[in-house]
Amino acid sequence: MIAKIIIAILALVLAPIAGALISGVDRRVTAWLQSRYGPPILQPLYDVFKLLGKEPMVTNTWQALCAYVYVVGAALSVVLLFTGSDLLLIFFVLTVGAVFLVMGALASPSPYSQVGGQRELLQMLAYEPLLILVFAAIAMVTGSFKVSAVFELKHPMLYDIPLMFIVLGYALTIKLRKSPFDISACHHAHQELVRGVYTEYSGPYLAMIEIAHWYEVILVLGLCALFWSTSVVGMVVLVALTYLAEIIVDNVTARLTWRWMLRSAVGVGVILTIVNMLWLYAQ
Repeated sequence: MIAKIIIAILALVLAPIAGALISGVDRRVTAWLQSRYGPPILQPLYDVFKLLGKEPMVTNTWQALCAYVYVVGAALSVVLLFTGSDLLLIFFVLTVGAVFLVMGALASPSPYSQVGGQRELLQMLAYEPLLILVFAAIAMVTGSFKVSAVFELKHPMLYDIPLMFIVLGYALTIKLRKSPFDISACHHAHQELVRGVYTEYSGPYLAMIEIAHWYEVILVLGLCALFWSTSVVGMVVLVALTYLAEIIVDNVTARLTWRWMLRSAVGVGVILTIVNMLWLYAQ
């Protein structure tokens, strides 16, 4: 019990720092791919500290509540992951936070915020079924939805459900709002909405949204690491390669429509799941 409390505290403190550093590396690699120098790796931290020092301003108090719930949901899901909790519980907590983010966007009369909130809902409809399929596949391999059960395997889970890792990567691209699925919000100025769902957030509340995003980055990369749970080195290499692939895809693809996103997410997810499950049963 004491060990879990220590792990939970470390996850709460270190996860956003690690997420900020990963976001900084993301910016530098993206700049390099675009023949630019790019900002310092610590720039995300500088930006958040600057936002925290600004005067709080919101269109209504509901937005402030939604920002708090969103960051708490993201932080709690990371704590649950690192303490070996239930994957379905992590999914539900993460979903509650995402729903409140959408509600905060829809609470504003801004057309950009409204459209961003609606598109965020569409993204949730696309990636959440994929996550459920991945979690169900993990449960079939381990016999449990517990994260701790993954670490009891004698060999990497990637050997049993390799196609489900591709499904997870597809879901992560949507969840992290990377191209070609950055339809609700984006840090690149190459779409008509730009910040979309974040449009009406500013100051400390926007800082909380950014911190929540850092937690989510660690969460999704932690899920990727579960596919090579038998070796710390293997986990680090797999996570690094996965995120590098996400950055490359983000920079070499154009933004596609929400209709294409929904069709492809369902098609890719279902087909790869069926093939992987048949192969798993055949072993």
